[in-house]
Amino acid sequence: MSTFLGMSHDATLLVWTAVAIVFLIVFISTLKWHPFVTLLIAALFLGLMAGMKALDVVNSITKGLGGTLGTIAIVIGLGTMLGKMMAESGGAEQIATTLIDKFGEKRVHWAMVLVGFLVGIPVFFEVGVILLLPILFTVARKTKMSLLQIGIPMLAGLSIVHGLVPPHPAPMIAIDAYQANLGRTILYALIVAIPTAIISGPLFGKWIGNRIKATPAPNLTEQFSLKEDRKLPGFWITLLTILMPVLLMLIGAIASIIDTDASQPFTVFCEFIGNEIIALLISVVFSFFSLGFARGFKKEDINRFATESLPPIAGIVLIIGGGGAFKQVLIDSGVGNAIATIATNANVNLILFAWLVAALIRVATGSATVAMTTAAGIVAPVLALSPGANIELVVLATGAGSLILSHVNDAGFWMVKEFFNMSVPQTLKSWTAMETLLSVLGLVFILILSAIV
Repeated sequence: MSTFLGMSHDATLLVWTAVAIVFLIVFISTLKWHPFVTLLIAALFLGLMAGMKALDVVNSITKGLGGTLGTIAIVIGLGTMLGKMMAESGGAEQIATTLIDKFGEKRVHWAMVLVGFLVGIPVFFEVGVILLLPILFTVARKTKMSLLQIGIPMLAGLSIVHGLVPPHPAPMIAIDAYQANLGRTILYALIVAIPTAIISGPLFGKWIGNRIKATPAPNLTEQFSLKEDRKLPGFWITLLTILMPVLLMLIGAIASIIDTDASQPFTVFCEFIGNEIIALLISVVFSFFSLGFARGFKKEDINRFATESLPPIAGIVLIIGGGGAFKQVLIDSGVGNAIATIATNANVNLILFAWLVAALIRVATGSATVAMTTAAGIVAPVLALSPGANIELVVLATGAGSLILSHVNDAGFWMVKEFFNMSVPQTLKSWTAMETLLSVLGLVFILILSAIV
């Protein structure tokens, strides 16, 4: 079954891959099957059609799922706990309130993109949206500004960080698959993400906010409004808590650059605390004190916060694992090598190739994480045959592609639609357009950066 209508083996593999992706599109988008189940079936189908033995396909699926979640599941769990501590302590509110006071009402949309960027570093996009809604609705009520004018910048900050900046799972998956340098990836990600978020957020938000009038539903306004008498934690301690994972990882990266053979005990220590798992673990424990005990919470409260944060991410973890399983079958079946051979012979620009693959899968499945995970399995063999490529920029290109054209098969699309009380056409003109701007502008800045570094 490994050949099809007399075609070469590589061509046959690509045909079955296309069929598997179409299967994913139809069953996830049209038939509304759960992505985890659909990804497992697609992986099983592709492996069998590619000529793998049945048990080998099963072993490939379990290997891919386990290998992907080995680090990512820990990162997700710890990041979600950190986000929960921010929500319960009022830390996110403190950051937003302080920045808004500093920026002033006329420039509040610039404050919101910065808030989204900072708050989005340790938490998932969906968590960040829920966490910042109280701030968004309160700012809209106080300033009388368009909800989209201040909401789009916030969403842009959250989304660009989700797609490009470690320790988010999507870029971490690509970093692991491509064997990229974490420190350089973070540095390049910030260089690309900041101007991309500015154009797609405050500038586009002001333009679209004058054309689409979105008003939150009264019940949501009341539910997510800030409590005026709420005592908030200090700004600087909250900022330190949020940025601690990135700071620790940067320390590890800098130490490894300075001491290339990593022989000094201090370098070993810095690289240890700079590991993404250890950095997040330290940050979460620190948050228990800085945003927990210091705020008057009891140990039972902190335990409850940590416990409550985990159930909502179970589905996310499984979907990521399913994407890893599909990715491993792509590799073990030889699909990755087939695509690599074709791309290499065609002299494809690796940055454009990674962006396009991730973009196509994103449009097909509606999930940025699935797009990033699956694209990593396709692009990694191409990188292996392309010595001298800037691996870190390929990571960012994959992330940028995974953000494009969020539409009706994306949970984020419906979340924004409902919370912003918009119609489907209004959501397409605002949210979908913003996501596409993030993706395309991100690619443009990555290409510019590739000409420099």
